[in-house]
Amino acid sequence: MTDSIGAGHPPVMGAAAAAVGLADDEGSGTHRLAHLRLEDIYDEHFDFVWRSARRMGVAESAADDVVQEVFLVAHRRLKDFEGRSSVKTWLFGILMRVVSDHRRRLRRKGGLAPLPDGLAAERSCPEGEADKRAKVRLLHALLEELDEDKRAVFVLAELEQMTAPEIAEALDVKLNTVYSRLRAARKKFESALRRHRARES
Repeated sequence: MTDSIGAGHPPVMGAAAAAVGLADDEGSGTHRLAHLRLEDIYDEHFDFVWRSARRMGVAESAADDVVQEVFLVAHRRLKDFEGRSSVKTWLFGILMRVVSDHRRRLRRKGGLAPLPDGLAAERSCPEGEADKRAKVRLLHALLEELDEDKRAVFVLAELEQMTAPEIAEALDVKLNTVYSRLRAARKKFESALRRHRARES
């Protein structure tokens, strides 16, 4: 189970994000540079790109289009990939630019957003599935409390379990910037979670 029905593997959760109750049960595999093919990259990393798009604020109804664009860009740039970073960090860097373009297009259309994701989930489902969806919605709501820079660092560190050097590579920032953004993001995330729990109680 992922952030949505659309992908096939469960998301990885770090200590702070695990507080919303989602399990940490997926590894963070990488792909060897030798004989690297787009088909292999797609098969291995589709779920990572899809859930990362959702976690960066892309609506579920638009996620497939954004992910398709990420892999189209990856296809064009594959010949230039030299393996200096992992495929995951390379793809996330592409994703950040695609998501930024997606947001600009939405703003040019007058801020019109796709239909709320919840409308697509109103069918009957087992209690466990409903609980999982509720936790995913909570996670996404808490991530909305973070600005884009902090959100990206938090997603990679807490949810994808990347190291600080990997995150710096993916976002093309200094290592100290990663640490400072992550500290601020964790503080804001935990504060938002406390506010949510206070409202619930």
